This record gives sequence, structure tokens and C-alpha cells, in this order.
Amino acid sequence: MVGAGISGLSVASALSADANVAVLERETLPGYHATGRSAAISLMCIGPARIRALTLASQDFLAAPHALIDEAPLLSPRGMILMARDDQCETLLARTRDIAAAGIVVPINAEEIALRMPLVRSGYAALGMYEADARDIDIMALQNLHRRKLAGDGASLLCDTEVLSMRRLGGTWQVETSTGWYAAPVVINASGAWAEQVGSLAGARDLGLQPCRRTGLFFNLPPGVDPATLPMMVDAEGEFYVKPENGGMMATPADLTPSPPCDARPEPMDVALGTDRVRAAFDLPGITPVRSWAGLRSFVADGVPVCGFDPQVEGFFWLVGQGGVGIQCSPALAGLAASMIRGEAPEMPGIDPAWFSPSRPGVTDPALREPDIVTTMTDMQKTPKARASPQRPAD
Repeated sequence: MVGAGISGLSVASALSADANVAVLERETLPGYHATGRSAAISLMCIGPARIRALTLASQDFLAAPHALIDEAPLLSPRGMILMARDDQCETLLARTRDIAAAGIVVPINAEEIALRMPLVRSGYAALGMYEADARDIDIMALQNLHRRKLAGDGASLLCDTEVLSMRRLGGTWQVETSTGWYAAPVVINASGAWAEQVGSLAGARDLGLQPCRRTGLFFNLPPGVDPATLPMMVDAEGEFYVKPENGGMMATPADLTPSPPCDARPEPMDVALGTDRVRAAFDLPGITPVRSWAGLRSFVADGVPVCGFDPQVEGFFWLVGQGGVGIQCSPALAGLAASMIRGEAPEMPGIDPAWFSPSRPGVTDPALREPDIVTTMTDMQKTPKARASPQRPAD
């Protein structure tokens, strides 16, 4: 296993009971990049149908008590509102028609939005779509669950271990790393933004995987406002979202800037843009966020994760391209990957493994992309808006 983000940890723990598993991580701790910089929420309204199917298939695992973490809940109530200004209402209704018909979201008016999120500036929001079942995911607890499972099964988690080369001899991969050599019949590539580099070491197919930078901001809340009572708020056109957490509110301008694999850092222009958009919509103390950061999320052309054996190289398995849904879909993707690696038929009604194959045409053809519901989280094909961001009211 190459990579100890949530995808790598999840599938490693799914395999470790009956396989000899070693997880190789180039950073000093697991989940350092995308996993540790995510909004960590489960949303049924996000992404095309294949992603929504993975989200649904992951719910039982995330909702269940787990003895390894003393039955601490992995999910907690949050709720989410897709919010539209007057000029965005038609767009919101068009984009949510199918999920509204399915009961995933329900319409709410401006008064209901203000009751659920009193920090919205008066007159800003005209219409909302509310997903009551949106849940926060305790990412630390989820990582601890997988790490304890790996430790109990005798698996190895090796940090500060960078893969340098790979070669296949006699049906076995010989993997050279910065800390020594490892051998295995199957290499699972769950290395996130670095996945193409790892794939090239194995001579695997080029997926066209594109890492994209996303900026995070953190704002203080007014005195007396409890973030536990507030929903996540998502702009109808994907220009920003905010999520109350950790005593304040994280936010993003929903930027998706192509980037090489790196330890991403926020750009001042993105911080300023996010601040402008959030302060236009919400009444928050101060002018600037108290903290900012950035992370990388990686996509193939159709925006759907890749989970399957490489068509060119024996024993090389791809688990990449999760974009903004890697955490909420990790149980289903791990179960799917583990079944495929064992040579078993996946027991996931309504999910076809071919949807996620590295050989599917959509991996490299953006014309085969399914329509997204919430492009804020998943759409790297966003085009710039002609109009400017709304004018921020004077403080």
C-alpha cells in the first residue's frame, strides 16, 4: 500500500485480517495532506449518481459503533443548506430537481434559512435547499479506528518512507523505498496527488490525474453563537461554502486551481476572494480570517474515483481521484477495493465495479462527465463567472 491518507488506511484495514499488509507513507504522519485538510462531512446531494451510490453504501459503516474506538460516534448531526440569492434561484432549482424529487433535499424560504443560520446577512438569501441528513465525520476517530485495526492485525504503518522505484519479478513487486526494500504480489496506489508519479514508477497507465488546490479559511463566530447548532452553507453556484466547527467557522472560495503535487499553501488572492465572498453573505466579526491553509484534491476527467487494477501492469491497483468525497466514500471504496484484490465479487447492491475502472472511457474524456449536483465540492470544470462577487456591506 502506497499512501496513508484515509483511502489507503481504509483499504489496508479492510485487507489486514487475512493479508500481510504494509502501508508506505512519505510524510511523518498519516493523513497529512488532503485527509487532514478536508471539511469532513457526509452529503448525499454531492456529485453524480456514482458518487452518491458510494456515499449511501458507506453510511452503515460510518453510523455503526466500533469497539476499537470505544464506540465513539463517527457521525454527528450538521445539516446543510444550498443557498441562493435572487439571481441564483433558477440555477438552484434546476440543479436540485432530481435530488429534491428523491427527498434528499427540501426547499426552504428566506425566513427558514435565517432561523437555521442567523448569521446570514439580511436580504442575502432568497431560497434554500436543505439536506437534514448531512453529518459531520470525526476524521481523527475514523483514522484511529483504522490504525488500531491495522495494529491489532499485525500490519505495518511505515511513515517517512518514500517509494523510489518498483519492478516486478516472478509475479512479485520489489519496491525500493527510502527505508529499505519491500516485496508484495499487489501494490495499491493510494498516494493522492502523487499517484501519477507512483504509477509511472510501475509503468502503469497514465490516468491524467490532476491535483487541484483548494483554500481553507477559519473565522471566529460572534460571542454566544454555538457552532454545533448551525448548518453547513453552500452557495448555489459553487462560489463558496462555510462549515461551523471547532468553535468557529471554516470556509472556502471553492477554488480549484491546477497544481503539481506539493505541500499546498494558500495564495493571498484566494484568501482575499474567499474573505470577500463569505463576508458578503454572513455577518461575522472582524475583517479577515484568523487562519488560512490549502490542500490538494485530485480528479480524473469525469470526476469519479478510480478503483481497480491497471490494464497494462499486473498486480498494480489504483485507488485515486476521490476529489472532495474521499472521506465520506472511504468505507464503500475500501470494501470494493478489498473484494477486487481478493478476487471476490463485491457485495454492494446497486454498485457496478466497472463504474470506477481505470479502463473506463471517462477517466480521460471529460465529455463523458455526469452532471454534478453540488459543483462546490466536486467539479473541476468550473468556468469563471462574468459577474463579480457580491459587494460586501460596510461593517
